[in-house]
Amino acid sequence: MRVIAGLSLRMATGLRDIVFPPGCAHCHVRTELHGALCPACWSKLRFIERPFCEILGTPFGYDPGAGMLSAEAIANPPVFDRLRSVAVHEGIARDLVHNLKYRDRTDLAPMMAEWMVRAGGEALSACDCIVPVPLHRSRLFGRMFNQSAELARHAARLSGKAFEPLALVRRKRTSQQVGLTANARELNVRGAFVVPESRASAVFGRRIVLIDDVYTTGATVSSATRALKKAGATDVTVLTFARAFSGPI
Repeated sequence: MRVIAGLSLRMATGLRDIVFPPGCAHCHVRTELHGALCPACWSKLRFIERPFCEILGTPFGYDPGAGMLSAEAIANPPVFDRLRSVAVHEGIARDLVHNLKYRDRTDLAPMMAEWMVRAGGEALSACDCIVPVPLHRSRLFGRMFNQSAELARHAARLSGKAFEPLALVRRKRTSQQVGLTANARELNVRGAFVVPESRASAVFGRRIVLIDDVYTTGATVSSATRALKKAGATDVTVLTFARAFSGPI
């Protein structure tokens, strides 16, 4: 039976590749595999690699040694324990995020999540569960899916970690963060999240990886982290696909 099942799978895959030939997830040029970028697009992604700040994940222009923190992390420590991101939010990385979020390209989520698992590294290996930043139910109804939950679901599958999509609820319908100042973003999401009593055991005493698509000012994930820590989470790592920077890096 296993041989027959394997043969059927290969035949189905071959038929799919004939009907829908593999193409670059960004520019659609022919590629060898589905869910991948062509060499030209891959070379244009600005991955965030070490050396970087151990807390904020901000890249350093030189290697200051292990465990070093950025001036921002020292002067204004975040409420979460650490931030990790795959790439700088520009060019192709920005397009991938927008295509997933606004153009219903949920087929991009497995590829993006695979890179996020790599970026999550030790923090993801050490966590107890993965929690997505939730949408308010009215916005979820309009969009029909939560891009952060899609990324988190695939990251959980790839890493073998528990997926807790209901551990955090957005109880306040907030305005779109795009176009708001940093202070306005913080006010907009203040008190927006809560851990339901029914899911308290999924959070209390646990190390959590909180997943979102983009980190901009940190207002949204900071508000979400406060709710998780109020419910007893011992450690929160924020993991995003892209990271926006206000200046050159």
